[in-house]
Amino acid sequence: MLTRRHFIQTTAALFSVPIAGPAFGAPTSNRSRWAEWDARVTPPNYDPATTNPWGFHDRFLPQLVQANDGLVPGDIHVDAVARYLYHIRADGMAMRYGVAIAKGNLYEPGRYNIRRKAKWPVWTPTSAMIERDPGSYAQYKDGMDGGPTNPLGSRALYLYVGDRDTYLRIHGTPSPRSIGSRASSGCVRMVMAHIIGLYDQVATGSNAILYPAEDGVTARS
Repeated sequence: MLTRRHFIQTTAALFSVPIAGPAFGAPTSNRSRWAEWDARVTPPNYDPATTNPWGFHDRFLPQLVQANDGLVPGDIHVDAVARYLYHIRADGMAMRYGVAIAKGNLYEPGRYNIRRKAKWPVWTPTSAMIERDPGSYAQYKDGMDGGPTNPLGSRALYLYVGDRDTYLRIHGTPSPRSIGSRASSGCVRMVMAHIIGLYDQVATGSNAILYPAEDGVTARS
């Protein structure tokens, strides 16, 4: 027979501990899997100068080229017309990579400072992205964990103006076939294996200069 005391104890046992639900925390990146993910996005027998399973034009593969005179070692220059990113070296040379840039007027040329770097970064779409395309972005309004399907890919360089985060990034992409095109929502995209090679060569505090795209180039410029 159930006594009143037994009923109270049983009820307390059932309802005093909150029922566990989904964990709604900030997005994370599982550091223990970074090496595994690096291997996953790096093709077998990878040679950056020749490996191209992605099928874009070979001119977008990393190449060592002569830098223009007067450029500051360590800085990054993005030629939005040719779709090249140059990382300037101290010996007067530059490593050149193929990139994708933003669609239409979402591309923002200018001079930026790289204030932060991240491996396998988390991602949260901006409110402007959600408003512009809720079907694609609203589901990620609380953020997305780092990993091979994350839009920022394997590495990200965060672009600032002064202390202001512009929300523009130079980052890896899970859509490598977009390289050479206008495809992003504002950022500069790179092949994940390529930016893994670039990442450790770029120091925070370096500048990133993004030059105008073809629709912004005039005879005067």
